[in-house]
Amino acid sequence: MTRSRVALAVDGGNSKTDVVLLSADGEVLGTGRAGPFAPQSEGVAAAVGVVEAAVAALGGVPEGGFGHVSACLAGADLPVEEAALAKEFTDRGFGGDVAVRNDTFALLRAGASAPWGVAVVCGAGINAVGVSPDGAVARFPALGRLSGDWGGGHGLAEEALWHAVRAEDGRGVPTALAGLITARFGTRSVEELVLEIHFGRVGEGRLHELVPGVFAVASAGDAVARSLVERQAEEVAVLAEVCLRRLGLLDTPVEVVLGGGLLTARDPLLTSLLDAEFALRAPRAELVVADVPPVMGAALLALDHLGAHESAKTRLRAHYAPAGAP
Repeated sequence: MTRSRVALAVDGGNSKTDVVLLSADGEVLGTGRAGPFAPQSEGVAAAVGVVEAAVAALGGVPEGGFGHVSACLAGADLPVEEAALAKEFTDRGFGGDVAVRNDTFALLRAGASAPWGVAVVCGAGINAVGVSPDGAVARFPALGRLSGDWGGGHGLAEEALWHAVRAEDGRGVPTALAGLITARFGTRSVEELVLEIHFGRVGEGRLHELVPGVFAVASAGDAVARSLVERQAEEVAVLAEVCLRRLGLLDTPVEVVLGGGLLTARDPLLTSLLDAEFALRAPRAELVVADVPPVMGAALLALDHLGAHESAKTRLRAHYAPAGAP
């Protein structure tokens, strides 16, 4: 089999980029991994260069490119961004048959039992997508607070810092989040950490280190921390509810796939709050916590595109089946 007759599946995420080479019959021919896929901060060319680095471990891009490229990518939030990324893949010789989608589509295809449903990802950020049985799509710009988003690891940590500063200086109510922050970063006060970030001596990206502690403090009974976890659960459920409403699926049994680090960690408090929110907002939804890598979803989308037989998809799923699965 020539390399130009195989498909390349890509899951480009905020923390790492995974690639899979696969045949039309669902056989995994090779896998690779590289660093974060970040077109918004690093540029389109640099981001696709990360995919090239992941593919290099598999022998590089073949002469004439791959038979098909299914790329599900963080930062591909708008049609113009998807088009720019697809053009970059084509210009770099990946092939002429390139499909670029947001990475939420990979989560949905990986976690749902059918090619339709709703997926909510809550990792560093938060986003959702819905696909109806007839192929209609509901999605969001997902540009952060600018487009109405709230939460994810970075957003949750920023809110924790905001409340801790106000608790310390008297503008807010007392909260154990202040002690969590000083202990985590070894500062004498929360204000000291704020100044360290302001002057660039501590990277703002390190705030995500607070997230496990926020959940622990919330579970221990801190009212402020619990309010943040409650709001996160509400935001996840609202995203799914809106997708279902837009697609006319609120009254239909449907899978809602949950992915991203905050949701796959299965924190008991967040899990119980999500169950309550969905019971209220979308009682016919079945929550499915993703237990396979999103790149499998990108690979399934490649097989869908190639018109592969269902046995090929079964073979691919078997490759990624969690240990102990039937």
